Amino acid sequence: MKTKSYAVASATKPLAPFNLERRIPGERDVQIEILFCGVCHSDVHTVRDEWHGTTYPCVPGHEIIGRVTSVGAQVKKFKAGDIAGVGCLVDSCRTCGNCEGHLEQFCEKGAIFTYNSPDKHSGGLTFGGYSESIVVDEAFVLSIPKNLDLAATAPLLCAGITTYSPLRHHGVTKGQKVGVVGLGGLGHMGVKLAKALGAHVVVFTTSLNKVEDALRLGADEVVHSKDEAAMKKHLNSFHFILDTVAAKHDINAYLILLRRDGNLTQVGVPSEALDLDVSSLIFGRRSLSGSLIGGLKETQEMLDFCGQHSITSDIELIPIQMINEAYDRLVKGDVKYRFVIDMASLKQAQ
Repeated sequence: MKTKSYAVASATKPLAPFNLERRIPGERDVQIEILFCGVCHSDVHTVRDEWHGTTYPCVPGHEIIGRVTSVGAQVKKFKAGDIAGVGCLVDSCRTCGNCEGHLEQFCEKGAIFTYNSPDKHSGGLTFGGYSESIVVDEAFVLSIPKNLDLAATAPLLCAGITTYSPLRHHGVTKGQKVGVVGLGGLGHMGVKLAKALGAHVVVFTTSLNKVEDALRLGADEVVHSKDEAAMKKHLNSFHFILDTVAAKHDINAYLILLRRDGNLTQVGVPSEALDLDVSSLIFGRRSLSGSLIGGLKETQEMLDFCGQHSITSDIELIPIQMINEAYDRLVKGDVKYRFVIDMASLKQAQ
């Protein structure tokens, strides 16, 4: 099926209109008309080949909200007219230990991501959500709570699950002290989710102009991370710290803020290696870990949790024609806090 989209032809080219082909839906497939698609910083990294693995042409987008237009004969969870979501994954082997444990993102044979991954159906690569429609196996399609704003829900499918998964894995709960490093697309979701889980939330930021926003989003305290005296006040006190910063920074300054057996989870992906002083871990039995999105079961759990607590992302809605400008602004941190594309604008794309 011919499908309008926006694609990039090389690392140095802008995103531009592109016609791709989607498969005819099979028996277990769900066809979705895309209404909104979030813009993730990983889209920028991939489009510009900053992670050195992009194959072109590339159609980004893995925060997809849309309306089901047709389903295969064996589909049970969805019907035409339903609102559905597609996140970072569209397939996996489904038989390895990780897949059987609902951790498809760690599929031992290689998770199939929503774009720039091998596509067993076409023999080429997967194309993402900067397009008018998508066809996905029912097992990788998500139900969207009816009470949530659809455009503002789109970023939950990456930013939401990326922050929810480590909070849940490390058992963040009522009465605990949780730090969030950085207040961007990921950080602002970390604040909302940690607060909803009942934690005392402290935001660390290098930008004093973000203090008011951090408090509005639910933070109990805001610390200017360049203020040594302010940082020292929090030594040995955190149960958990979520580090969302994707630039080189001093991670040791945060590790020493953890209490005994506390954990810092890194979800931002810096382009340069971080320097680690292991004594920060040894003296205090602290731990440092990383986390990558979540499996389908946990992603649905996150969406349901957000529905129960009326949590969505703070967004700026844009037409697809502004995508290249949005990328430049995103790199500069000039967005509060996620761009979302109104895919109706694709109909006007030439």
